[in-house]
Amino acid sequence: MSTRPLALITGANQGIGLAVAQSLARDHSFRVLIGCRNIDAGEKAASELRSDGHEASAIELDLTSSDSIQAAISRIEKDHGYLDVLINNAGILIDVDTSLSTWDLFQRTFSTNVIGPATLTEGLLPLLRKAEVGPPRLVFVSSIMGSLGVSTDETMPWYNIDYKAYDASKAAVNMLTINYNRILADTAARVNSACPGLVRTQLTGYIEGATTTDLGAKRIVELATLGPDGPTCTFSNLQGPIAW
Repeated sequence: MSTRPLALITGANQGIGLAVAQSLARDHSFRVLIGCRNIDAGEKAASELRSDGHEASAIELDLTSSDSIQAAISRIEKDHGYLDVLINNAGILIDVDTSLSTWDLFQRTFSTNVIGPATLTEGLLPLLRKAEVGPPRLVFVSSIMGSLGVSTDETMPWYNIDYKAYDASKAAVNMLTINYNRILADTAARVNSACPGLVRTQLTGYIEGATTTDLGAKRIVELATLGPDGPTCTFSNLQGPIAW
């Protein structure tokens, strides 16, 4: 049995995902699996962590491809045989692309943000049930923009911005959190949704005034390192609980 937790982070070769992987490896002695579509970029990130004395490897993972997802699951099963932590971080926000038809907008958004993470999580359940260090921990990276309660508040700065596909996908992600908390209840798993806030990344167009990726990663890392008495089936950011 390993004394160092094993975590898979999707979309971890850049942005928030990379900051999460770095924090888990450097600050919490995790072994990290860097899920990435671009294997060269993922291997570069893993190599930099290894050069600092940490355990890290890259796994090619395209959430829009069932074959890619299954190949990643098979590799984790072959190389490790279990998984302690799954962080469903990868996601896209493409509502701003006015060239997309409504069909393509929703199909592409849900494929990456919902269908891929659901397929990956479902396929990893047997390995999460074999978690060796602490209870299984799952973190779904969501957004306050996916909160049904908050989204009716006309004072929210994004209320009049048309992000309907992204918002709907994050509401769906929250339902995945609720359902996988139920499914893994017999394991005492900690399953939570985290909103990283407005972070300066490729997804947000590196918007001015946004927070750093390190700060965006903080709540995700907190939830990924919970003990057996930590909260489960919650939706939160660094400021506290968010209404579903």
